[in-house]
Amino acid sequence: MKKYLYLLLCLLNSTTFAQEINLKKRRPNALTGSEFAKSIADTNLSLAAREKLIYTEVKNGNIPSFLRKLKPIQIEKVINGTNYKLKFYVLPDYLSIGTDSNFFYIPTTPMLAQQIADLTGSLLPTKAMVDEIYTNAKIKLEPQPIAPSKEMITVPLFIAHNQMVLNQLEAFKERHLQSELTAGNKKDIIISNKIYGQPTQRVVIYGWHKLDGKAIQPVYNKHTNTWADYSHGVRLISNIGYLNGKRIKLTDLLKDQVLHELLSDEGVIPTAKYPIK
Repeated sequence: MKKYLYLLLCLLNSTTFAQEINLKKRRPNALTGSEFAKSIADTNLSLAAREKLIYTEVKNGNIPSFLRKLKPIQIEKVINGTNYKLKFYVLPDYLSIGTDSNFFYIPTTPMLAQQIADLTGSLLPTKAMVDEIYTNAKIKLEPQPIAPSKEMITVPLFIAHNQMVLNQLEAFKERHLQSELTAGNKKDIIISNKIYGQPTQRVVIYGWHKLDGKAIQPVYNKHTNTWADYSHGVRLISNIGYLNGKRIKLTDLLKDQVLHELLSDEGVIPTAKYPIK
């Protein structure tokens, strides 16, 4: 009986370390990253049509295997004299389509990012979470900005920047394929109270940390929600975390008048998602 209880406890504890993104298994004949990038490079393809194709690929599980294993981040903080330990789980790198050897980082609008988060039981990070992810990243890449132009929202520039990041990753290839936490290669689409209260719907972006730990992009909400440029990345966060060992929803923490401090440095975030319509 003691042996049975011990094994049961080990199994229960292991669930907090074996988190995976909730998506279908990738089909062997699914498009590679470069094939998918080529398929959406047509200048006559509308943004809505492009995002529909992206969603279909993700829904069908066409993401690299290294991206499936979520990485734990642990935060320890004293709030009002009480010690808290929070563990949450994040995508090891930004959302991409394809295989381990041929993948394509895919910028999206916040509406599509939210649809994918809803599909996978995830949420997008807050500014504070982006900082924690960068601090904990084992692979830190130097940001690769491209001069602003009207081309920055086009697929050819997405492809060019994708190759720049892939070139950087060559030095970390084996570790990256082992799902080591990676950061510095994209800005994050974040959840924030700045999403709401504007005359038009907005995307809020933040991050792109340099190697000195300073973010190139401060919290910014001046783009409309149809904006998606080459620098934007989608980092999914499992909505299920563990607070002092107990299972909890991160969206509930963000609503809490006290415990939101574990995940947010802008106060309570009552609506931790983007409006899809």
